[in-house]
Amino acid sequence: MNVELFREYCTAKKGVTEEFPFDEKTLVFKVMGKMFALCALERLPSQVNLKCDPDRAILLRDEYDGLIIPGYHMSKVHWNTLLIENIPPKLIIELIDHSYNLVISKFTKKLKAKYNALS
Repeated sequence: MNVELFREYCTAKKGVTEEFPFDEKTLVFKVMGKMFALCALERLPSQVNLKCDPDRAILLRDEYDGLIIPGYHMSKVHWNTLLIENIPPKLIIELIDHSYNLVISKFTKKLKAKYNALS
């Protein structure tokens, strides 16, 4: 998977916006204002950060040694950095969905109601 396909998949999800809150090189994807993915636009090889369940994060890091690592400049417990060009696209999509769903599961009732009202 490349950065363009990663971006397309993320932005197609319900309630997602993209912005550059840190610098002009790090694209951040948010669902209802809550961050679920980051993409370092100028890093080679291409890499992204995704939120992950802590236990699953450890398993993924072991299975994809060197391709999935603790989150770069993020909480090493809750975020992974993925070198996306060398990981199966199906797994990347699954991990985007996992990150997105983790963030949604933590919404307040008020935010969840706004999210549910989106078409």
